[in-house]
Amino acid sequence: MNARQLEVFRAVMRNRSLTAAAETLNVSQPAVSKLLRHFETQIGYTLFERFGGRLVPTAEAQLLYRDADRIFREIEVLKGLSDRIRDKQVGLLRVGASAPPTFALLPYATERFRQRNPGLRVVLQTLPASAIDEQILLGDIDLGVTMRRSAEAQLRCESLGKAGIVALMRPDSPLAELEVVTPADLVGHPLISYSAQTPVGRLLEQAFREADAQPQVQIEVSLSIAAFSLVQHGLGIALVDGLVPWRNFGDLAVRPFKPDVAIEIVLSRSALRPQTRYGREYSRDLRAAVAALSSRT
Repeated sequence: MNARQLEVFRAVMRNRSLTAAAETLNVSQPAVSKLLRHFETQIGYTLFERFGGRLVPTAEAQLLYRDADRIFREIEVLKGLSDRIRDKQVGLLRVGASAPPTFALLPYATERFRQRNPGLRVVLQTLPASAIDEQILLGDIDLGVTMRRSAEAQLRCESLGKAGIVALMRPDSPLAELEVVTPADLVGHPLISYSAQTPVGRLLEQAFREADAQPQVQIEVSLSIAAFSLVQHGLGIALVDGLVPWRNFGDLAVRPFKPDVAIEIVLSRSALRPQTRYGREYSRDLRAAVAALSSRT
């Protein structure tokens, strides 16, 4: 018994005619008759008898038809789902991002992606970089966007670009009058920034050391977005990544920090599984988001 035999059997049951069944299946009537006889020989009992020039199903055929019809209805549902997937009417994309890319890149990339794929469900999660690595390895998310390159051998990492460090301050700060802020300008000011144990923190320490200045980091943050309220409350000047669109968050002054301290923007995915077509599409949209951001700065 195979799927083609069941398909012919079902067509004959529904049409009660070999000719009508053949037309439904778009094959010749002798082909249907031959396949049906072969099917009866295989299963060992008669499926149809002729009465008054019509095909009448046997009791055995009625029993077999119940499941045969159910199976083909399920196949038709599955085919419909397959067609909807092909036509991008259904699907799922899962993206994990650290806070800066979430605010700066994901809205632009997601808008582009949704314009082409309005029927797809997109799940965006804001997570620490280490959690993103884990979720990709577990298969719970498809893509990760972070501000550091992972050391996991089972992840494939691609640089999307770089973001600089900015000084974030209240508008009434004397440093707000400067066009750029240097380590020398920050001497004597309480700072809000990353731990010296982080890659970015070490780069900032090196910049201060080369300028023969001593940073006074009094408040450490692990997420740059956490610096916003701290600066608003007058607790210091923040040295944080410039990827976050800080000017959209309120009345704060944002100044470039010199010398340049670059933070890499990294796209990650599993090296053990093939990338989905939606993952490939969204990756292109992320690259476009970075290019658009660079053109505005």
